[in-house]
Amino acid sequence: MSAGVVIIGGGQAGAQVAQSLREGGYPDPVVIVGEEAISPYQRPPLSKAYLAGEADRESLVLRDDSYYEAQDITVITGDRVETLTLDPGEGGRATTASGADLPFAHLVLATGAAPRSLTLPGFTGDAVHVLRDLEDADRLAEGLASAQRVVVVGGGFIGLEAAAVARARGCAVTVLEAAPRLLGRAAPPEISTFVQQHHQARGIEFHLDARIAGLRQADGGLEVVLEDGASLPADLVVVGVGAAPRTELAESIGAEVDQGIVVDEFARTTLPGVYAAGDCTNGGHVEFVGRMESVQNAIDQAKTVAASILGQQQPYATVPFFWSDQADLHLQMAGIVGPGDDCVVREGADDLAVLAFREDGSFRGVATVNRPRDFMVGRRALHHGQQLDRTRLADPEVSMRDLLLG
Repeated sequence: MSAGVVIIGGGQAGAQVAQSLREGGYPDPVVIVGEEAISPYQRPPLSKAYLAGEADRESLVLRDDSYYEAQDITVITGDRVETLTLDPGEGGRATTASGADLPFAHLVLATGAAPRSLTLPGFTGDAVHVLRDLEDADRLAEGLASAQRVVVVGGGFIGLEAAAVARARGCAVTVLEAAPRLLGRAAPPEISTFVQQHHQARGIEFHLDARIAGLRQADGGLEVVLEDGASLPADLVVVGVGAAPRTELAESIGAEVDQGIVVDEFARTTLPGVYAAGDCTNGGHVEFVGRMESVQNAIDQAKTVAASILGQQQPYATVPFFWSDQADLHLQMAGIVGPGDDCVVREGADDLAVLAFREDGSFRGVATVNRPRDFMVGRRALHHGQQLDRTRLADPEVSMRDLLLG
């Protein structure tokens, strides 16, 4: 095989890099290497429609085999890259566990992230679940089929999505969150309160500022023990406490790693000819710093990788976009809305929009629940650099479309 692009990781980012390269006319070999036995697929539905039994495996797959064949993209599944060797200057070779030797002119690390586990006593065994890949989702769905009492550790997106599915299946559900509010790293306080109240109305119990001591066997099942001595019965425990970027291969070749693979605005690592995209990265956006774990980030950063390889040098500047489905709550966020921001709130009985502004009065971000029109207008304004008539924003009866300025 002649040297082209080797992409390590068969998720959304890896698949998008390959697609964008071919769309951009890249002529040389493109190879995707994925550890899972399935072709690149969507992960977001795993904690939503797939876990709820409303989607099957086939619906998750991003592209069928005929697409990759037509585009001359080689997809290696069920294998993993074990060693990387870089040549002086650029290029090198990747060697897989099965012994495949893959030369490359450009290397793309799209290795994703691995779910964090709890190292507390007792958090092992078949009744303890994480949710990151298809195998995790299948195992959790099987467990939920017979569970009556579910304890979810973590009040982030994954934890709340799994909790909503478990509750819809008729389970008694308790969510434990170490922080003083839900979605503390992802959404403004107004969204946290709204989401918690609506889940509570559906019967989900919450313990905030929860400190867990361990998990132990008890009569008829398990008990999650808190540091204050309280215990919660459970048949099944879901741990959703975030994910750690998979940086082992990057570290093995000397790329800079700092809470993720460090990349610049062109998705370049600190090594020539080596790029990274998706959940494994840290940085890269021209405006927003830190890690951004989302499908949209994976797609947009992957497009930046392809553009760099094609010599087009397009900086990653797309407005960040996040979303989450939790029962009948549809959360959408664009830009950045964080604690302490100067915000305007538009609220109805079953919907909410929070719009954030910088100190200079410019529009910074929008977060909504069940307000898709407000979200779309806010996202459009961010994309085009438009401002909003803030003096009229607080009136929820006025359409945001009529509030766009310029």
